[in-house]
Amino acid sequence: MTRPSSVPPPVTAVLDASSRWLPARLGEVEELLRKAIADQGKPLGEDAAATLAAGGKRLRPMLVLLCAGPEGGAAAPAAAAIELVHMATLVHDDVLDDAPLRRGLPTVAATSGPERATATGDLLFSRAFALLAEAGDARSVALLAAASVALARGELAQRRDAFDLGIDEERYLYRCRLKTARLFECACLLGRDEEQLGEFGAEIGLAFQLLDDVLDVSGPPERTGKARGTDLLDGTVTLPLIEAVKADPGLRDADLHALDPASAEALCDRIAATGALERVRARALEFVAAAKQALSRAGFEPEQRQLLELVADGVVQRYS
Repeated sequence: MTRPSSVPPPVTAVLDASSRWLPARLGEVEELLRKAIADQGKPLGEDAAATLAAGGKRLRPMLVLLCAGPEGGAAAPAAAAIELVHMATLVHDDVLDDAPLRRGLPTVAATSGPERATATGDLLFSRAFALLAEAGDARSVALLAAASVALARGELAQRRDAFDLGIDEERYLYRCRLKTARLFECACLLGRDEEQLGEFGAEIGLAFQLLDDVLDVSGPPERTGKARGTDLLDGTVTLPLIEAVKADPGLRDADLHALDPASAEALCDRIAATGALERVRARALEFVAAAKQALSRAGFEPEQRQLLELVADGVVQRYS
């Protein structure tokens, strides 16, 4: 499988539009990330370094920096901290899901085993809060701690709902708000303490998760870095399947426990045939529109607002 690009086109568009300051600030964040996991010894330090080297979109630290603005140089530690938390959750998710690949590369769970991967995730979490403590940023510690609790609650809810084809959109969105949207909301508030920015982050977080779930069904694997139907194999019921069941009630009889990679792909094709993916994309665009409306009530200079709108548009333009 070809490794997906670590910098997808929507992120590149934001970087190009902000060449005056954002790339340099993101470079500072990368340096902080490297320092945060340096000298942590073997083997955890090596696994943490491999997780960092795998790359990523860096959307959450980008949101911190964009909300802080060109003069917000002090936001770099918070931007690095939220990425460390995000990295930690991915490593822990891969343990829970027994996932072989992440971003087209073997996961820490696959290469080092679940016990070491769990410890690596714990290390990343601890380094995030150490970074904020070293910066003396009590407000950011409180924000990120609350978001981390929400992540844990969202994961528990997702595990509780596993293989349950009876869950509805309301329950699904409840999980998404906890597991994804809260960290996006936190990123924006870390950059700037303004209620409208929290709303903006939460809405684009929901849009991001909906599009992620569309991509799990549609792929392409060479861009997403994982096989189609990975969520189905894990028993995670997402909005594309919820929508598909409405159009094809026979899908309610699907036995998610019995899926293998081939039958998961076949189920993906059946979901796509109902038009569910288009409906979920349209729902994601509604969240983007709501995000932009919240952003319009915040006090930003035109350039800063334009960059944040580019991020909002980008979350539903990945691999489209």
